[in-house]
Amino acid sequence: MKVDIALIHYPVLNRNGETIISAVTNLDIHDIARACCTYGVGNYFIVTPSKEQQSLVKELISHWTSGPGGLTNPDRKAALQLVKLADSLRDVRLQLGDPAVYATTATYTSNCLEWLELRKKIEIGEEDNILLVFGTASGLAKSVLMESNRTLCPISGPTSYNHLSVRSAVAIGLDRLLGNWRI
Repeated sequence: MKVDIALIHYPVLNRNGETIISAVTNLDIHDIARACCTYGVGNYFIVTPSKEQQSLVKELISHWTSGPGGLTNPDRKAALQLVKLADSLRDVRLQLGDPAVYATTATYTSNCLEWLELRKKIEIGEEDNILLVFGTASGLAKSVLMESNRTLCPISGPTSYNHLSVRSAVAIGLDRLLGNWRI
């Protein structure tokens, strides 16, 4: 079983529903990489067509994987070695050999798959090459959802508040799918 993550920065939506390129953030890079390393994720793709943002990510990753940061903090080095760059979701899919793509969203859809249902599929070996797709800004553009095999149901708590950071959503999602607990 192989699970990979893609954090999409384009195409995503702003709060007005317009398609944008969102900014890559240092916290997303570090915190999601650490969660991916903890849960045994294969690759963590940062997806942006912006060459300037890709350059910044490469510089940051280099500091931690082959520069002084990796010597100071080997745990961070291990996590950041999982980070890859891609221009688009299509590029990620090609690199991974066409995995089953599960998109995440904060909005319920009529045919969304519950996280625990996907966990069961993983446990029985029904799914063995999975790409989890998370969006930045105000969520994934419709084109990304259409390119996905399925949409996972939103992560929610007992209140109506529904504005998790993507870092939190990734950590919760990975624990639901791969955590050391049983249903």
